Amino acid sequence: MLSRKNILIGITGGIAAYKSAHLVREFIKAGANVKCIQTPASKNFITPLTLSTLSKNEVFSEFTTDEENPRWNDHVTLGLWADVFIIAPATANTLSKMSNGTCDNLLMATYLSAKCPVYFAPAMDLDMYKHPSTSNNLDKLARFGNIVILPESGELASGLVGQGRMAEPENIFNFVLDDLSEKLPLKAHTILITAGPTYEAIDPVRFIGNRSSGKMGVALAMNFANKGAKVTLVLGPSNIAVSHPNISVLNVESAKEMHAAAMHSFEDCSIAIAAAAVADYTPKIVSDRKIKKEEGTPLIELTRTKDILAEMGENRKNQFLVGFALETHNELDNADSKLKRKNLNMIVLNSLQDKGAGFQGDTNKITILTKDNKKLSFELKSKQEVAQDIVNTILTEIDA
Repeated sequence: MLSRKNILIGITGGIAAYKSAHLVREFIKAGANVKCIQTPASKNFITPLTLSTLSKNEVFSEFTTDEENPRWNDHVTLGLWADVFIIAPATANTLSKMSNGTCDNLLMATYLSAKCPVYFAPAMDLDMYKHPSTSNNLDKLARFGNIVILPESGELASGLVGQGRMAEPENIFNFVLDDLSEKLPLKAHTILITAGPTYEAIDPVRFIGNRSSGKMGVALAMNFANKGAKVTLVLGPSNIAVSHPNISVLNVESAKEMHAAAMHSFEDCSIAIAAAAVADYTPKIVSDRKIKKEEGTPLIELTRTKDILAEMGENRKNQFLVGFALETHNELDNADSKLKRKNLNMIVLNSLQDKGAGFQGDTNKITILTKDNKKLSFELKSKQEVAQDIVNTILTEIDA
């Protein structure tokens, strides 16, 4: 879930700043991109070199660099870069600045620019934490929509024992992960996606197939999974390795196997996307041994495969059903006809006339048609970005 997410960690001037190194490490291990902002005072407790080494990124502290040719560290860009902003430790001084909008360092300027969820982990002595002014600041920050990760009880720097100790790095990490998971837009959804080609055997060696790579379907599966959905990916022969805790992969080869796997999962899904390039025909007779050239040119009689998408359309209840159409001519008319014939909610049109679209490549150019006659056209993009456009359109249609 945190893979490739941009995590911005703010470190302020408290003794608990030394724990920030462990916090950075937790997010790096989860596959996130991590950048750090330090207040000047925090450098007394942990060095920028330590944080830079662990995060593999430059650490920011001042508005400008100290080089011969100074560069402005753009707090607005940093705030927009972040998917999540975590301030840990958040001292009493920083809580006061956050609640009152006091902007006297780069961290505070970035905080005031951030558009992402902001988490903060207070760290201070017992009496400071219990002071009415601290309680007031915590209440104000909650009203701003900021999320507090409550301090833990234990031995404090003063020698007192009580609440005020910054939550341990692994507890902060788990809190953020659990909170983000609960807020994922598709947490309650189960998704079925078919992807890749099918191979229709002629004999044990040869088959009839197509050029589909499965990249588009896998990109869709990853996007849905990252939004919290449980995904069943029925994947034809493909070299793509899929690893995500929310994705169950069912590997199949033939159209018959894909039909059986897809229909088995269809009844329990809320959204079904037929992105696979399923063979329309399969050899009627499959030789149980390799056909030799010496036997002459074989006559291969073909028979129709089952139409998975049409069967889903006939049997669907409340499922939101999406098909794909790869066309070479009369693209819009053919896609619209397929949308209606197969009782779909939405269809994604690819045209082989568009450079960069179609099988095997890393890009695609799509037009989306909906059953209520909407037509949405998109520019050529990476298949990951195309997947985002498709998922966002589905979310809009579901909420409409």
